[in-house]
Amino acid sequence: MGKFRILIKGIVRHSGKYLAVERWYDDRIFEPYQWEFIDGEMEFGETPDKALERIVAEKSGLPVVPDKILYTWGFTAGETCTIGIAYLCEAATDEVILSEDLHDYRWVVREEISQVITNPAVVQDVENAGLSNSLNLDDFGLDDFDFHA
Repeated sequence: MGKFRILIKGIVRHSGKYLAVERWYDDRIFEPYQWEFIDGEMEFGETPDKALERIVAEKSGLPVVPDKILYTWGFTAGETCTIGIAYLCEAATDEVILSEDLHDYRWVVREEISQVITNPAVVQDVENAGLSNSLNLDDFGLDDFDFHA
């Protein structure tokens, strides 16, 4: 029988800026550090809202309040089906304390996102979240990239 896991993504906003975090992936790839939004796995017995609050607090030290679900996604790898829920959430402060698995952070206005985030999957997150109305894929050098392939 297959397994399920639920990922929660927090697109954290404070005073009109969004929190981008830099995570290390692998020294064997071209860009071992990549910028993205905070995410993590929901634990058994948690509600999605509580998981969001826990994940963002653990990774950034920020207490957040869920605003709304922006979009969902899913994929299957082997016998595990992963379902994702992306939230927009509000932070009361911008004082970040990063967890050990994150390397750096930046608060960026919507127009700066394309200068910080280069990962095509995260670019898709930006579009799915409705944060890209002033951006286009050409801003990311990805105007010919097919996200739906």
